[in-house]
Amino acid sequence: MRRIFILTVLVGLQLIGLRGYSQWKSYIVGPKGDTLNCVDNKELKQGRWVNHFDEVRGEPGYEEEGVYKDNRKEGTWRLYSLQGDLIGVEYYKWGMKDGVCQYFGMNGSLLREESWRALNPDKLYDTVQVAEVDKLDSYKTVVVKNEGAAVRDGTWKFYDPSTGTVARTETYTLGKLEKPGASSTTTAAAPQTAAKPKEVLEFEKKAGKKGKKVQDGSTY
Repeated sequence: MRRIFILTVLVGLQLIGLRGYSQWKSYIVGPKGDTLNCVDNKELKQGRWVNHFDEVRGEPGYEEEGVYKDNRKEGTWRLYSLQGDLIGVEYYKWGMKDGVCQYFGMNGSLLREESWRALNPDKLYDTVQVAEVDKLDSYKTVVVKNEGAAVRDGTWKFYDPSTGTVARTETYTLGKLEKPGASSTTTAAAPQTAAKPKEVLEFEKKAGKKGKKVQDGSTY
């Protein structure tokens, strides 16, 4: 009886596992046994994904990790060089960049900060709040036609990789360049390299990044 009971439990667990995977048309299994790159039966990307891009026309290859929700990127995505270095952190909403995205050099220094605003792709027009240029802490409502892409919105910062100081800034309001300018990096004292961003420090605390080995779990 005990043997029959154990066999019944094992069969039940296998059926549960098969039922869970049956919702995916394809997937891969990561090095830790986690399920990645899932495509559901509606051909939509879901859950955690790893995308690999080879070098193209002199542009270096990279990998990106993050989450898809109904075929749209959502939340935090991290970019790595093919050598395993963290080179970018991006934020997504509705499949488009939203918020401040950061990009790093190979030594972990901050190279660039981009500020984006995502517009709801399910709406032909979107209503957003923007700051009044000439009034402190004052905002106005603006109706924006949705062009199907995120727009530059906020301050973009470009850093001098040798000093870590801001070399240039650009300010945008819903895609319109408002205040182009340059920030001088010349000071009386020798400039010092800025502290590494939090994302880089957290990445460096972890063990060295290894190449990903995955198993194809296609259910075609």
